[in-house]
Amino acid sequence: MSQGWELDFARFRVYLKAKYGVEKAFLFIGYLIGNQKLYTFLQESGYICIFKPVLEIKKGRKITVKGNVDAELVLHTMIEYENYSKAIIVSGDGDFHCLVKYLNEKGKLLRLIIPNRRKYSQLFWEFNPFIAFVDNLKDKLKKREASPKHD
Repeated sequence: MSQGWELDFARFRVYLKAKYGVEKAFLFIGYLIGNQKLYTFLQESGYICIFKPVLEIKKGRKITVKGNVDAELVLHTMIEYENYSKAIIVSGDGDFHCLVKYLNEKGKLLRLIIPNRRKYSQLFWEFNPFIAFVDNLKDKLKKREASPKHD
């Protein structure tokens, strides 16, 4: 999430449970060998990680990692449809407009949490009553630097 500060994913999970009663929090993420420590941390923090294979694309000396998880988010939202009364979607990507619209029409949209108020799709403007911005929660959810250890 590129809002100028680093989100503490463990605190975000606690927030989702405390504020909205979220029992299952799915996190869709590209899988890279070498990131096992991150994945373990996320799972221990209470997320159900749905992994997507990634592609490493080389252009000269630059390597770009590509792992689009859009289809997985939509598919799992529908797979789990009967298992939740309301859904929270965390994204500002307009690719999810049809999903958010469908959930809203079916009375299943609880909240649309947008990571960055300066970078989100105008397609979501119609869902303004459902929108919450992560950057409004900076004080609660910002990753704190570890305190220096004293001998």
